[in-house]
Amino acid sequence: MSRPPFLTLPASARAYRLRTARGEFAVHDARPASAARGTVLLVPGFTGSKEDFIALLEPLAAAGFRAVAVDGRGQHESPGPRKEAVYAQDELAQDLLAQVTALSAATEDPVHVLGHSLGGLISRTAALRDPGAFASLTIMSSGPAAISAPQRARIKLLIDALTVMDMESVWQAMRELDPPEAADESTPPGVAEFLHQRWLGTVPEQLIVTGRQLSDEPDRVDELAALRLRVHVLSGEADYAWPVPLMDEMAGRLAARRTVIDGAGHSPNAERAHPTADALISFWRDIG
Repeated sequence: MSRPPFLTLPASARAYRLRTARGEFAVHDARPASAARGTVLLVPGFTGSKEDFIALLEPLAAAGFRAVAVDGRGQHESPGPRKEAVYAQDELAQDLLAQVTALSAATEDPVHVLGHSLGGLISRTAALRDPGAFASLTIMSSGPAAISAPQRARIKLLIDALTVMDMESVWQAMRELDPPEAADESTPPGVAEFLHQRWLGTVPEQLIVTGRQLSDEPDRVDELAALRLRVHVLSGEADYAWPVPLMDEMAGRLAARRTVIDGAGHSPNAERAHPTADALISFWRDIG
């Protein structure tokens, strides 16, 4: 569970619903003051939302990039049905491609896509479906296949709970388990309540299905490498979901740029936003 450091949008950004061929999605859209160098789509992870990228919006826009963070289907402020089938990974990948199409409609240019954690797996599947829609792919805090064994055990507990308990009861049970990045006394004002409301706004079937994806994901690195897409693998120096050496190895298999953010864990976008933004901007500028 990523914890945004604050919730106030920068002056360059606005919140609205992005219309696509596959429905509307809640977004935060930050635009540069002059002509954009490119467009970036920021895809959140498991239990996450567009707010996880809020600290990246201002530095990315200041560097000349239009940055759009999205709530996926059934996440936070993007609605979704109470049906498991619509959250299959291929369905979510098609949603992502529809978002890319909507964002590139004016320029007809490919979009830089960044996927965090689960978002990295969804983004990879989307790239395999339509690599031409991507200017580049950044895989942030996401590995080559399923999450680590301890995290698979936690996900199984969560899925089991979601099948028999309501969302509020599961939330209270999670507080007692003290999961990584949970709200505590250091959490800024308003963020703790936001985390609670975001959880209650997320569709439980979305969590159940995507939790299984995290636990069962096959290794598709060779398929991605065959595309010769420009790829950036970025993570913190520690990660509870995928071991950092595993992400190092994945970057080598992809011939990808590799960045490790000092002092960050699973959510460098929220924990160390400015060095994370600097690394992203450098990668995208090098692509041109």
